[in-house]
Amino acid sequence: MALSRLNRDNGMNYWPGFVDALSTLILSIIFLLTVFMVAQFFLSQEVSGKDTALARLNAQISRLSDLLSLERTGKANLEDQLAQLRASLSAAQGERDRLRGAAEGAQNAEAGKAEVGKLSSQLDVEKAATARAVAQIEILNQQISALRRQIGALEDALGTSEKKENDSQLRIADLGQRLNVALAQRVQELSRYRSDFFGKLREILGNRPDIRVVGDRFVFQSEVFFDSGAAVLRPEGRAELDKLASALLDLDKQIPSEINWVLRVDGHTDTRPITGTSSPFKSNWELSAARAISVVQYLIGKGVSPQRLVAAGFGEFQPIDPGTTEEAFSRNRRIELKLTER
Repeated sequence: MALSRLNRDNGMNYWPGFVDALSTLILSIIFLLTVFMVAQFFLSQEVSGKDTALARLNAQISRLSDLLSLERTGKANLEDQLAQLRASLSAAQGERDRLRGAAEGAQNAEAGKAEVGKLSSQLDVEKAATARAVAQIEILNQQISALRRQIGALEDALGTSEKKENDSQLRIADLGQRLNVALAQRVQELSRYRSDFFGKLREILGNRPDIRVVGDRFVFQSEVFFDSGAAVLRPEGRAELDKLASALLDLDKQIPSEINWVLRVDGHTDTRPITGTSSPFKSNWELSAARAISVVQYLIGKGVSPQRLVAAGFGEFQPIDPGTTEEAFSRNRRIELKLTER
């Protein structure tokens, strides 16, 4: 009977390890995507500003085009008026020549002289109007030339803006590729340090049945550190945490400062609710969180940086054994240590 129970204790349950590994992979991918989206957001802000400037330039070109169209219409009207004035001038000159001929034939006729004087005055008025129209046409030609120069400058600015936008898109794509490579390298580097850390812990802690490696984390049975229903560290648990603190201090010296790593301490309980009024904890949530905090505070007291530690309580909601036997309850009461990037 004892041999049968020993065989069950030593049985390997690969499924939790597979689930933890898959969870870690998903969290890593989500982290990579988050960093990429942040970089994409800041770069898209720069592109958005260029798009706004481009829209303003297009609006200004549209207004200048409308103004140029109006100026061209005014020029056409003035040219029509000038043609009419020139026709009137030609007709007046013809009439004047005719009257001059008539006046030459009848120099003594006072009425003919008066008519010639009147036509001469009209001719002078027409000449003055023609001169003013020519001056206005010249001014319009100058304005049209200035507008054309402005449109040319705006087209050059638009081309420059489009070129900058294309360059920005290329930089975004290149930055995304380099970011993916850098993140992959950092994940691989952290994985290497995690493997070294776990290997050192295995050597320090030895081959104990109440300490297991499940996937990428160390699992300690709660009884190693705490009495039943309590969150105060036992002397035996403090001895184990001393070894862990020593390994963490050595690891902190080895990992480069640019890798922002943390050791997450997770507290778990079994599914049995807390009963009685003597317990200071109202629920398994509070008990699991208090145990994780006790471990973190002890490690801080041993010199581990608080920035490298995270405490989390999961209560009874993350069991590794769904059974209802005392053995299953014992497996679910645990403290897990996981080295990860913040």
